Amino acid sequence: MQFQWYPGHMTKAKRMMQEDMKLVDLVIELVDARIPMSSRNPDIDELGKNKARLILMNKADLADDKKTEQWMDYFKGRGFYAVKLDSRKKNGMKSVQNVIAEACREKTERDRKRGILNRPVRAMVVGIPNVGKSTFINTFAGKACTKTGNKPGVTRGKQWIRLNKNVELLDTPGILWPKFEDQKVGMRLAWIGSIKDEILNIDELAMLFIEYMLEEYPGVLHARYGVAEEAAEGENAAAKVLEEIAVNRKCIKKGNEYDYSKAAALVIDEFRSGQLGALTLESPEQDA
Repeated sequence: MQFQWYPGHMTKAKRMMQEDMKLVDLVIELVDARIPMSSRNPDIDELGKNKARLILMNKADLADDKKTEQWMDYFKGRGFYAVKLDSRKKNGMKSVQNVIAEACREKTERDRKRGILNRPVRAMVVGIPNVGKSTFINTFAGKACTKTGNKPGVTRGKQWIRLNKNVELLDTPGILWPKFEDQKVGMRLAWIGSIKDEILNIDELAMLFIEYMLEEYPGVLHARYGVAEEAAEGENAAAKVLEEIAVNRKCIKKGNEYDYSKAAALVIDEFRSGQLGALTLESPEQDA
């Protein structure tokens, strides 16, 4: 299964971002705390190399907290500021303002010495599709100032949002990069919903996810779906588990046959919504 998605508008968005980078003091990059490395666009490091950098590990409520702390240490060790948050429930939002001030302290001092007072920090908000940029901005600003949606690619065009006298945000469309060198990255992005489901084989995606869960989080699928994980061994283990999920959840189609596609979609949906528990699908020592 090949994972790829790079609509034409993303090329234009990247060019716009390159131009707009000249206007900002800080780059705020949102990543999904469940896949902090795979949900980073490697182009951002090059585009923002001379700017202060803040990484927001969003959807931290859906991620393994111990691994989130490991990733925070990893990013801080590489010169980034880092904050974990759940922008839907506003957890962690208060600390973002303080970290923005800290990240731009040198710039503020330079302005003060030049006699420039009260110039707001201008920050660009970046991130791949579906990491929650619009939700973060709306929550941070305290009002619905950008359009949000649960499908990748909802945000279009350039939007400046003045939060207060100290901070202005520039929202940008979510962009992926032209080619995934590692297909595991594409697979993880598909799992969290950053690649449109319409172009994916959900049955195969769910089987790959089940394989991962059996190896890295044994017991989780048993707890949720009542499947006998220990009995599912060998190269067909994922298929056996998916079949048992279809049976236990009564995924049945016309003709009284089991609906494996419905079971596959159920597993992916319940992972994305956090119903399988707090899970992180990569760790610094393995994937960074």
